[in-house]
Amino acid sequence: MENNKFEEHLAQGRDYLVNTLKNKTGAKLDVYKNTMEWFKVFKLELAACIDLIKQEIDDDRIRLRYVEKGDAEAQLFIGSDVIIFNMHTNVFQLSPRNYASQTSYVRQNPLNGFCGIIRIYDFLADSYEYNRHHDVGYMIGRILINRESHFLMQGKGQLGFMYKDFMHQVLTKEVIKDIILRVSIHALDFDLFIPPYGAAQTATVQDLQTLNHSSQLKTGKRLGFKFEADENIT
Repeated sequence: MENNKFEEHLAQGRDYLVNTLKNKTGAKLDVYKNTMEWFKVFKLELAACIDLIKQEIDDDRIRLRYVEKGDAEAQLFIGSDVIIFNMHTNVFQLSPRNYASQTSYVRQNPLNGFCGIIRIYDFLADSYEYNRHHDVGYMIGRILINRESHFLMQGKGQLGFMYKDFMHQVLTKEVIKDIILRVSIHALDFDLFIPPYGAAQTATVQDLQTLNHSSQLKTGKRLGFKFEADENIT
């Protein structure tokens, strides 16, 4: 009798494992593939955006270029900024606290709540040009995409409230163009402030010797030598 119960327990465990692999794991693989396909569209539109702007700006001092860095990263050099688009290689589930999780779209099928993430960072272009590895960037937004191309954008300023309707929003090429435009404007509207005098009173000999190469004095948008990120995006 005990052996029969044990075998029944094993059978139930195997069934659960198989169903999980077929459903949840399969759905997460679908999410990853779909996010990767949309990231390819992002890269195409980033390159096209730069080409269009170049037609209207003939000042060769202004940085305008697109750089592709493998499958999961693209860089948009625009003016004094470089905007990094980075696709996370993992798939995540929406937090139960996220309002999108409370919609009927996700509650009726929790697998719709699994998303890939494209993160958007803003750095000073000089940080990349001069290999200042200690400089810091600023995550200004992230895009969550599920297997059915429903998406949600989180971010700062306008980037945080333009695309919030996860239940009804479906990603398109036109939406991607709009996101790239809004992100670029947001990044350029942040200017580098002179840091407080007290924040940069000391420096080592190495700091100054390497100042024109890879400075140890951290530089970032807003606070100069030391950049403090805002609260975490949730």
